This record gives sequence, structure tokens and C-alpha cells, in this order.
Amino acid sequence: MILDAGFLVSVDRGDAAARAALIVLSRDRATLRTTHPVVAQVWRAGATQARLAAFLRTVEIHPFDDGRAVGRLLAAVGTRDVVDAHLVVLAARLDPEILTGDPRDLQRLAAATGDGVAVWSWPERARQ
Repeated sequence: MILDAGFLVSVDRGDAAARAALIVLSRDRATLRTTHPVVAQVWRAGATQARLAAFLRTVEIHPFDDGRAVGRLLAAVGTRDVVDAHLVVLAARLDPEILTGDPRDLQRLAAATGDGVAVWSWPERARQ
């Protein structure tokens, strides 16, 4: 399962729906993944983020190493969010599911890949 910035922020805040989603993912033995750009979006210098720091030790964090594929996807969809497009490219390559709090933009990008990438809203995933 690929995690977006919104989900990591929810984990950092101790959000109940994020905790519920993590219980489901643990039960399903899902491998949790995210990207360095997503971590950069959520990490704040000087802030106390002990919960997030502990959680990130359980997550595979992937580098931004596929810029050309990301650029092609952005061009195909006509959007500019490099971080979202990178999540979709990573999902198409490694794990066809993304967990997000805001699925709309990611769903457009995922549909453009044609690789069967599924985008889940984390409150929805927590109810499964």
C-alpha cells in the first residue's frame, strides 16, 4: 500500500480513522510504502513529530528516481503535482494501491496509467 502525505499527517495527529486503517492494513499484512517527496511534504523542522518518526520506521521510503515517467504522466493528464504523479508511478511499478485522504487527483493520474492502480480514501479503507 502506497501512502500519501494526507495519510501521514493523519498518523502524526493520531487520527482515529488513520489508526483504524492501519489495523486493517496490519491484518492484511500490507507492505507500507511512501516516497521521499511525500516525507518532505509532511516533515516540519522544529516540530515534535515523534509519532510520525516512529511510524516512518515501519514504512519503505522510496527515492524520486523516475522523473521521466512522472513527467510523461503529468503531460498525459495535464496536471502539475509531481508528488502525486510520483506516487502513481510507484504504485504502477510496485504496489497497485494508494491510500489517500483526497482521491480525486490521484484517481485521474491512476486512470491515465492503465495499470490497474486503485486509489483508496483512508476513511473508506478503515471501514473494510
